[in-house]
Amino acid sequence: MKYMISKRLAEDQFRIAAEGVSSGQKTLDIARAVLVEGRKQSEVATQYGLTKGAISQAVTKIWEASQVPPGYERVSVVLSKYQAFLVKQWAAAAIKPEMPMHEVKRRSKDPVQD
Repeated sequence: MKYMISKRLAEDQFRIAAEGVSSGQKTLDIARAVLVEGRKQSEVATQYGLTKGAISQAVTKIWEASQVPPGYERVSVVLSKYQAFLVKQWAAAAIKPEMPMHEVKRRSKDPVQD
């Protein structure tokens, strides 16, 4: 039997996540119905006359925004291999802020210098 894990947010968590997302009111209402009210995506899809895929996209957009800590921002860019290497080092430092950046650099292998 397949078990589904419900993604849930408290109203204040939802509000904070929604502030950092560029979405229309309908998208926010859909995501709130699933994430805060705990309604099934299929039920919300029927209510709004949308596909379950469309509902899933709205929910995922807010859910992913809720997983970013305050003061941080999720970005998506296309970079050269070297630039991507540097950004990954920054990401590692953000995850482990107790480790100084120069330590992160020493512990990583630069793919460009292979």
